[in-house]
Amino acid sequence: MKDGKLMPMEDGLLSKSGWTFIDDSRSYLFDHSEWPWLKERPDTTKAQDWYFLCYGHNYKKALRMFTKFSGKVPLPPRYAFGYWWSRYWSYSDDELRTLIDNFHKYDIPIDVLVLDMDWHYNQAPRGGWTGYTWNRTLFPDPKGFLKWVKDNSLRITMNLHPDTGIKTWEEQWPAMSRWMGVDTALHKDIPFETSDKRFMSGWTHEVLHPMERDGVDFWWIDGEPKGTPKRMKNLNDTWWINYAVFTDMERNRDTRPMFYNRWGGLGNHRYQIGFSGDAVISWASLDFQPYFNSTASNVLACYWSHDIGGHVGTLNPEIYARWMQFGLFSPVLRTHSAKIGSINKEPWIFSYHMTRMLRDIIKARYALNPYIYTMARKTYDEALPLCRPMYYDYPDSPEAYRQRDEYMFGDNMLVRPITAPMHGSKVAQPVWLPSGNDWYEVASGKLLKGGQTVNNNFHLDEIPVYVKAGSIIPMYGDTLKNLQSNAFPVIINVYPSIGDVSSQAEYYEDAGNDKQYASHYAVTQFSAERRGNKLIIRIGARQGNYQGMPAKRIYQIKVVASVVPERVLVNGQKATYRYNGMTLSLIVDVGSVGSEEVKTVEISYPSDSQCMANGEIGQMRRVRENVCLLKERDANIVLTDDLANMESVGRAITYAPSSFTQKMEFFHDRYARLDEVLKAQKLNDADYKFFIDNTY
Repeated sequence: MKDGKLMPMEDGLLSKSGWTFIDDSRSYLFDHSEWPWLKERPDTTKAQDWYFLCYGHNYKKALRMFTKFSGKVPLPPRYAFGYWWSRYWSYSDDELRTLIDNFHKYDIPIDVLVLDMDWHYNQAPRGGWTGYTWNRTLFPDPKGFLKWVKDNSLRITMNLHPDTGIKTWEEQWPAMSRWMGVDTALHKDIPFETSDKRFMSGWTHEVLHPMERDGVDFWWIDGEPKGTPKRMKNLNDTWWINYAVFTDMERNRDTRPMFYNRWGGLGNHRYQIGFSGDAVISWASLDFQPYFNSTASNVLACYWSHDIGGHVGTLNPEIYARWMQFGLFSPVLRTHSAKIGSINKEPWIFSYHMTRMLRDIIKARYALNPYIYTMARKTYDEALPLCRPMYYDYPDSPEAYRQRDEYMFGDNMLVRPITAPMHGSKVAQPVWLPSGNDWYEVASGKLLKGGQTVNNNFHLDEIPVYVKAGSIIPMYGDTLKNLQSNAFPVIINVYPSIGDVSSQAEYYEDAGNDKQYASHYAVTQFSAERRGNKLIIRIGARQGNYQGMPAKRIYQIKVVASVVPERVLVNGQKATYRYNGMTLSLIVDVGSVGSEEVKTVEISYPSDSQCMANGEIGQMRRVRENVCLLKERDANIVLTDDLANMESVGRAITYAPSSFTQKMEFFHDRYARLDEVLKAQKLNDADYKFFIDNTY
């Protein structure tokens, strides 16, 4: 804490001792009304309400057991996994229209618009910290504004501080007074009493529901009542407000309940998206958040939304890029900052290179949605969080307990965000790779053995992400604008592995924002099998159904770090394919597949060596980038044939895949002799050092 003391925290659910005891004896009971409400225990002095979990080192089992008596983690709407724009700023209707127009112009997808407290009047005599009346100097026509939000395929949430109740100046005060049976002639404020069912019913019915009908999708509940005498002294107001708002949405809306809230203790996992508070912009703050995310899973706080980039302080492009990379591999990607003019995170205000990097991060988030959403369903079904500490999967390894900032992102990805500044153009990042399988390093294109700690260098646009060898990851392309629909082609990414291996995966889909997802959904099974010189990929028949499910889906197969094949068959028929020499990947267009169809893709290679996963992808990318930067340093440079051909080798292979073996042999040879190649280029000492430093 700020005074140097440790923050007092309750016990979690998991222990290395293998058991957990929960004493819930002081909590209240539910009554049996239509909207279950609080009631006192008959005799609190004698009550014993105990829960005992026994699980050994099977931490996943402990979380599943906990949901048996505390409830599941509800599946958020699909759009929640897109990009959220948030800033504490006195935005006007017109400013927000310009903002979203720029997102469209710069081809940056966005799903959620977050309005902080300035959407309402916030100064007496007609507003304050708590407020429910639209500020019509900024929003002359709230309904018109909310209609524009929907016309732009956006979802909107607005900040609420339910602190001082309903003041006499609020537009909703007369209706709320009548609801509470208060004589409006008395002109008295209505205090916020969390445990009062009459008040909470009126608050939702008379204050929140009208704005929801106008177009507000969900609420950001930011705080709790202060200074109001409590009728129930042991009640956690934060938890109970969260319960009341979420269950009101369950009872009164057709769309899937979700809202954004502060943590109220054990049981709060039922209310999904957590707000972690105002983060200071510092490397220490960033370094804490990966640990925070993964260990929050130990109480099933699975969906944290951090202030990506930090809330207060001085923002520089490097720390913002690293924070955004962490956000890419977080449950929720929401940028936010304080009301400080110098902290602006709009992607287009940075340099060209930085703008492209930020856009690529956001687009990568959308591309990962099929995988993320499938894992979110797993959270609902199996209580397995998206971000998991390493000891969930490797409980018997001491190393798994020492990795503070390293975590599994779903079943197949290991992530270790960069949380320290670079030295020069790169930063060295140690990463522990568990034994049991090989790991594919996405940034470099290397296939690495498990059971070791690697220490590789990463440039600013590179992230330490490792995929289990042989994994199948369903993804989208890079053309999405939002996640309102799921009628996009699915790219089945098959990652490299060595030897004869097989793997399976599934792709989950549903209507995206309905309450029937528990039973109305569909799953498609994928498999990949490597045998000798063949790779066989199967797309199974879709199982299940939901309202609005596309009758057909377009599939594409992308074999990552692949050599050029000899032949490709789809259901026994010869098929065309494309080869991308820039990423050394094979692309097979399977086409439109009906829900009951099964597709088998058989890829034949020249030999048993199917993969090109020795780091060539990263080497080629860095050489290309460095050659371009050399030209910026010396616009009159004339490249030697060797250096020029090294830069263009990927494009040459794309144009002529038949030249793959020859071109790659050339690149391997020249990369091994890069010192000679650069000396033949006759670079000055500074440019030579620059190229070497930026290559390795």
